[in-house]
Amino acid sequence: MTSMTQTTIVSPAAPSALLSVEKLHAWYDRSHILQGIDFHVMPGEVISLIGRNGAGKTTSMKSIMGLLKRTAGQVRFNGIDILATPAHQRFHQGLAFVFEERRIVAGLTVMENIELGVIASPDGRKRTREIVEEIAETFPRLKERLKQDATTMSGGEQQMLAIARAMAAKPTMIMLDEPSEGIMPKLVDEMFEYFMLLKNKGVTILLVEQSVEHALAISDRAYIMDQGQIVHEAAALDLLDDAEIQERYCSV
Repeated sequence: MTSMTQTTIVSPAAPSALLSVEKLHAWYDRSHILQGIDFHVMPGEVISLIGRNGAGKTTSMKSIMGLLKRTAGQVRFNGIDILATPAHQRFHQGLAFVFEERRIVAGLTVMENIELGVIASPDGRKRTREIVEEIAETFPRLKERLKQDATTMSGGEQQMLAIARAMAAKPTMIMLDEPSEGIMPKLVDEMFEYFMLLKNKGVTILLVEQSVEHALAISDRAYIMDQGQIVHEAAALDLLDDAEIQERYCSV
């Protein structure tokens, strides 16, 4: 087991990694948030970033997506360094990000919100109907509400819609930021069943989630973050059984 000190854990990326993050730093104005983190995600893996609020998990995702003004280091996606690539280009290269705030477009129906993701797909305009039907089958709750104003749905249903919209763009990898935040437990269980379905279809997922048990139950590996550093890496099932590490880095 890795010594549990405040030393950054270096996670060498395999040559075939889909996402490789090396010595990544990030700042909000003068605040130095990420302290040179290293981790990687292999094709088809579900990887969790876990830790207390303020550890740097969401900042890591925003840095990978190109949403921060100041970053340094290396972010390689599909073998290409994308650190200087604008966020919209990263999206078109197959990297999707579902914000914690969901960002459902008011005034549009469920179907119209999904179609926003379809438009972004390389062949989306030619396959709109097929993609919407596929998404609707994956998310039965949405299938029942395709003509409903999206903002009139519950928070959990809107979260499912945000995920469905991202998946409609046929991304190579999807990043999910706190998908269970503010959602009733029954819908959280249902949502994680959908994540398992996506995993079984070979979708690569990077997940930030405060519900550690839910996250680790579907993950292959996990990285624990603390004060802008990755302090531990392990197989998800090993972390699920490690109450000491969870208490040290994940308890409130």
